[in-house]
Amino acid sequence: MNEITILATLASVHWVALMSPGPDFALVVQNTARYGRQTGLYIALGLSCGILLHSILSLTGISYLVQQHPALFAILQLMGGSYLLYLGVGALHGLWKSRYSEKLGDGEIKQEKQNYLLSSKRQAFSRGFATNILNPKALVFFVSLMSSLVPVGMSMTGKGVALITLWALSLLWFSLLAWLLSNPRLQIKMQKAGKYIDSACGIVFTLIGFTILLSSLADITVMLLS
Repeated sequence: MNEITILATLASVHWVALMSPGPDFALVVQNTARYGRQTGLYIALGLSCGILLHSILSLTGISYLVQQHPALFAILQLMGGSYLLYLGVGALHGLWKSRYSEKLGDGEIKQEKQNYLLSSKRQAFSRGFATNILNPKALVFFVSLMSSLVPVGMSMTGKGVALITLWALSLLWFSLLAWLLSNPRLQIKMQKAGKYIDSACGIVFTLIGFTILLSSLADITVMLLS
């Protein structure tokens, strides 16, 4: 295949993968519903930068070495699983706490939301970046994607275009998702359904994180016994 065909195939596969439900998708939905467009867009930027770093590490072979080294990959799984479990348990705990705590007045709610938006652009970006870069499934996906579609002899220009394409498509998709979900009419409906959205996202994060932790602990047990 020539480089144009390779890039088109790479972009198509990545675009389909982006639209598949997962931690990244859940993070954008949950936080855009709760905090609005600005937070959603900063999370989208963080997620896309995490994908860019995964792409660079995979393209240079670093991610492949990590995947082939059982101890390093187990550590990554532990970190990623623990972080996703932390997000999930945190979301569910927040729901439980809000259910039994005193409700804030309308003015206090607006002030709380405004303070969050003004002070946590970095937090929103960091959460998006960490959620993606600590996901071991993302590492495996990009190693498979790069090793199967990007030939070793591909030009540096072609590889550079591939990295930019993956990053741009990621930013486009997650930003578009945040933009659509923050439509004023839809935002009102999503805020009314906020507890259900938080519950669903909390369960998703908890289940994925718990599954990854079980897998990593099983791998560690096998290594210790062998």
